[in-house]
Amino acid sequence: MAGKILVSSAYLPPVEYFSLISKADEVLVEKEENYLKQSYRNRCYIHSAHGPQILSVPVYLGSVHKTLTKDIRIDYSKRWQQVHSGALKAAYNSSPYFEFYFESFERIFSQNHIFLLDLNMELTLEILKLLKINSLLSYTADFKPIGSVKNDYRYSISPKKASQYQGKEYIQVFNPGNGFIPNLTILDLIFNTGPESGNYL
Repeated sequence: MAGKILVSSAYLPPVEYFSLISKADEVLVEKEENYLKQSYRNRCYIHSAHGPQILSVPVYLGSVHKTLTKDIRIDYSKRWQQVHSGALKAAYNSSPYFEFYFESFERIFSQNHIFLLDLNMELTLEILKLLKINSLLSYTADFKPIGSVKNDYRYSISPKKASQYQGKEYIQVFNPGNGFIPNLTILDLIFNTGPESGNYL
């Protein structure tokens, strides 16, 4: 599926998201839409000892008017950076490649980005570098209605929808107790399979 795809901005998104990007020449990241709550735009799922666990970046939302994704600001009163770092350490500290990659992500967390869009993009670019994916990323210049463009995945990759993505299984830290849990955050794949991550997309 070479060519151009359209995706939402996403915080440490699932494996499916990067599988799509790996097959595209050009990726447009939506920034002109009205922000969608309870989506991958500000949340991800990790594999904890008790199964899937949500990590969510708190954001400020307008009380009356809808807010564009590009204008969404991160709420640092919630100490989310410490919570996310602690949760990732608890979940993946014993994974084979955690110590090789975690500091890169912790460094990005600690930069106190004002806008969620900037945090997501910096994390995504770091992940693409680790996965050795060379797709060209850029932001949308205006909003295209649903159904008006080809290869539009802005709203199909969602925690509210069952994913049809069939990825390869790999060894996860808590496999013996929980069994394989597919399509978690890409960090689950990276921390568990390291340099081989790209081969699982």
